[in-house]
Order: sequence, then C-alpha cells, then structure tokens
Amino acid sequence: MSDIWFDLAFYIMALVLLASAAGVVWRTNIVHSALFLVISLATVAGVFVLLHAEFVAAVQILIYVGAVMILLLFAIMMTQRASSPFSNPPNRQSWLAAIIGLAVLAVMVGVFAGSTWAESTEVLPPDTVPVLGKLLFNDYVLPFEAASLLLLAALIGAIVVARED
Repeated sequence: MSDIWFDLAFYIMALVLLASAAGVVWRTNIVHSALFLVISLATVAGVFVLLHAEFVAAVQILIYVGAVMILLLFAIMMTQRASSPFSNPPNRQSWLAAIIGLAVLAVMVGVFAGSTWAESTEVLPPDTVPVLGKLLFNDYVLPFEAASLLLLAALIGAIVVARED
C-alpha cells in the first residue's frame, strides 16, 4: 500500500474510532453505547491490520468484538430493560470527568511530544503465528492457563447470577 493510501486509511480509522468512542460515552441508551463499543473495537482491529499485525487483528475481532461484546449485550439484556430510553443516565459529575480527561490528554501530549521516536530496523518474520504459538505454549503456558481459569470462573459466576431459582 502506498504511503498516501496508508495515511488516508489511518486517518479515516482514527476519525471513526474517535466518533464511536464519543458515542460510547455520550449515548443515553446503554445498548447503543455497547454497539458503539463494537465499532470502536473493530476499528482498533483495522489499525492492527495497517500495522501488519494480522494475527492480533483477528484475535481482536474474535475475542473482543465477538465473544466479549456478545456477553456484555446478553448481560445488559438480562439485567435491565434495554428498551428504556435512559438506561444509561447522564452523570452529574461530568464536569469533573472532563477536567480529568483534559489533564490526562495534556500529560499524554507532553510525553509524546518530548519522546524521541527511533525507527526500528528489526524486520519481523513473514509468518508470526508459529512464533507466537511457540511463545504462548512454551514460555507463557502458566499465565495462559491462569487466564483461562479466571475466565471460566467468571463464566460460572455469570451463570449462577443469571439463573432463576
């Protein structure tokens, strides 16, 4: 992809990401907020594709957009009336959140502006999936299994909470 198309695709994805993130925060209907979150996570996957991290993009789509958002939407549907127009009421302390958000933005801009960005000369192997697989199942097998047990416990807890006696 030529540089101009790459830049154009990045800026379009950045605009969509910012707009959908604003939609997550400012929508009063919680189901609409969750759907805007799906758009945000899918756009992040698009940025991963631009960075030539196709495996991470696929995992982003499968895990976050697919599984986590489906579970989140089911939890919303089971716990509240999703058709209520104000299922996500506005907060009275939004001014405080805006001040904190602007402070965090100022710190991030200061850190990024003061950083020197060196270009990496290291070239990734053409197929990173086998490398990631070897790392995952050789070096990081214990954290992987711990995460799977944690997710299993969360799933069992959700079933216990959701079941009707």
